[in-house]
Amino acid sequence: MPRLSYTPGDYDLRVGRSATGLGIFAEQDIPKGACLYEYVGPQLTKEQEEKSKSKYLFEINARKTIDGTVRWNTARYINHSCRPNCEPNIYKARVYIHAKRKIKAGEELNYDYGKAYFDQFLKDICACPKCAEKKAAKRAAASRVRAKTVTKAAKKTSATKKAKKTKKRA
Repeated sequence: MPRLSYTPGDYDLRVGRSATGLGIFAEQDIPKGACLYEYVGPQLTKEQEEKSKSKYLFEINARKTIDGTVRWNTARYINHSCRPNCEPNIYKARVYIHAKRKIKAGEELNYDYGKAYFDQFLKDICACPKCAEKKAAKRAAASRVRAKTVTKAAKKTSATKKAKKTKKRA
C-alpha cells in the first residue's frame, strides 16, 4: 500500500440523515487510502476526560484525548460500523480519517469505534449492516422456533379434540 497522506483531500462530502442519526456521505467516488478528515478539537488530559460528558472523545494515547464536540469538527459525524469503509490513523498525536477501500458516491462513511466502546455503548443498539444481518437472522430463527412450537401445539390440540369426540361417540 502506498504511503498515507496526512492532508485531507478536497472531496465532496455532506452531513445527512443516516440510520443512526446524522452521518457523513460521499458525494463522489473516493479512492482507497485517501485522507478525508482530521479529527479536531481541544486535547484533554486524563482528568478532564473523566469529568467530560462529551460523546465525541477520541483517545490518542493513555494521557491525551481529543474532544471532538467543537462545531468545526465535521469528522464527529462519522458513525460506527462493524464493516467499516474508513479507518482512523494517529500520526504525531493527531487523528486522520482515511478511506480503507474505494468508497462509492452516496455511501456513508464509517469506521470501527473499537471493542471497548462497542461493548459499553453499542452492543445492543448497533444498526450497522453487519449487526442488522445478525439481528435479522436471529429473528428469523426465533420465528421458525415459534412456528414449530405453534404447529406442535396445534397438532396436540387437534389430537385432544379428536380423542374427546371419539369418547363422546363411544
